Parts: sequence; structure tokens; C-alpha cells
Amino acid sequence: MNVRAFALSAALAAAASLAPWAAVAANDATSTADERPPSGNFTLGEIKKVDVSQGKLTIKHGPIENLGMPGMTMVFRADASVLAGLQAGDQVKFKADKVDGAIRILELQK
Repeated sequence: MNVRAFALSAALAAAASLAPWAAVAANDATSTADERPPSGNFTLGEIKKVDVSQGKLTIKHGPIENLGMPGMTMVFRADASVLAGLQAGDQVKFKADKVDGAIRILELQK
């Protein structure tokens, strides 16, 4: 392989690996939680852990459409009123969105 072909291959590989991050950065730079309303659809999930003192809720969930997020288990921020009465194992449906740099539960139903 000559030097020119190698340089072109390296440049294309670098650009391809950065493309998904550039799209995420562009989306974060141009939209905020105030501009982007949460999806009308609820996401289904199972409560794994409730931490009232920290205002955190761990949920194993399906895809969150409005955030472009696949299903996974993750920690969300939530107000004490949302956390009240929840326990590990509860099946829930919820709406979440990015607020002040953190993903928060905006609405939750058992």
C-alpha cells in the first residue's frame, strides 16, 4: 500500500469513528430540554434501586425515544415525590428528559 492510500484510509477511518459523536454534540448544542418536549410515549421499566437520600432511581428500561437511547439499566434523577412509595421490583412506565445536564424522571406511573 502506498503512502497516499494509507493516509486516505487513516483519514476516512478517523472521520467515520467521530461521526456519531459529532451528531450527538450538534444535537446537544442546538437543543435543550426546554426546547424539546418529552415524547408522548411512556417507556416501560423495572425499578432496580431507590435512593431517596440522593434523589436517584435505578431503572432497567426499554428504549427512550425522545432521548434516542436504547434499552439499558441506568440511574435517573427524580424528585422525592416521584420516589415516594417505589421499591425494587416495581414495574413502571415513565417519561424522562435531559434537564440541567442530567437525565430526570419527569413523570412516572406504577
